[in-house]
Amino acid sequence: MGKGQEKAGQKSSVKGEKQEEEPQKEQQQEKAEKKENLDQEEQQNKQIRDMGQVTLHENSKRYKVELLTIIGEVEGHESAPSHSKTTKYEHVLPKLAMIEDDESVDGLLVLLNTVGGDVEAGLAIAEMIASLSVPTVSLVLGGGHSIGVPMAVSADYSFVVPSATMVIHPVRSNGMFIGVAQSYRNMEKIQDRITTFISTHSHTSQKRLEELMLDTTQLVKDVGTMLEGPEAVKEGLIDEVGGMREALGKLYQLIGEKKEKNS
Repeated sequence: MGKGQEKAGQKSSVKGEKQEEEPQKEQQQEKAEKKENLDQEEQQNKQIRDMGQVTLHENSKRYKVELLTIIGEVEGHESAPSHSKTTKYEHVLPKLAMIEDDESVDGLLVLLNTVGGDVEAGLAIAEMIASLSVPTVSLVLGGGHSIGVPMAVSADYSFVVPSATMVIHPVRSNGMFIGVAQSYRNMEKIQDRITTFISTHSHTSQKRLEELMLDTTQLVKDVGTMLEGPEAVKEGLIDEVGGMREALGKLYQLIGEKKEKNS
């Protein structure tokens, strides 16, 4: 065989090897992409299981919306019983900080179904939501009781479903009171912080909130007021009665307005 024929044979062999390698590379790339998608899906599922958080980005406008759920009891400095459904503020606060730091996040949707809980933790979450630079919308489902009220009104715009309820009552404290007068004044200050925050971020006055808190005609074994969805809107606590469709629609509107303003 001549040198020319030998070289032609080598070229043909190399070309054949390249053609075989290309499908293999494509298959490997497809496998890597599938694995990455599965890993992302598993990570998202774990995030939902552990913290009730997920990223919504399949909408037609391709806005990246972070979903935060506040359910059960808001757990603060002390751990709630293991059988209780809780929202841990040490999970929520870092998540809110990440949302503010991430330039790719367009907005935040907060879903609430809470009995209330730790006052300091609830106010901390509410203050962080209120201070975010991205548009925020809240939706009360089932219940937004006690310290859940400040968290519900902390968003730029709030919704409540018709069947939901919101209980407004005075601040309570567990444990022994050593100085009764001092403890009472401290409780008053805590309550003022809550009513001031709510009145600042809603359409109701601090005076009206205190009236609702001290109502003795509604709750059998307690003072306070239970408001159903439409009543919460009528009192000026919540902006509008609506569900997921309305809440997401409003959030997309706020995001669009912000983007148009910044362009």
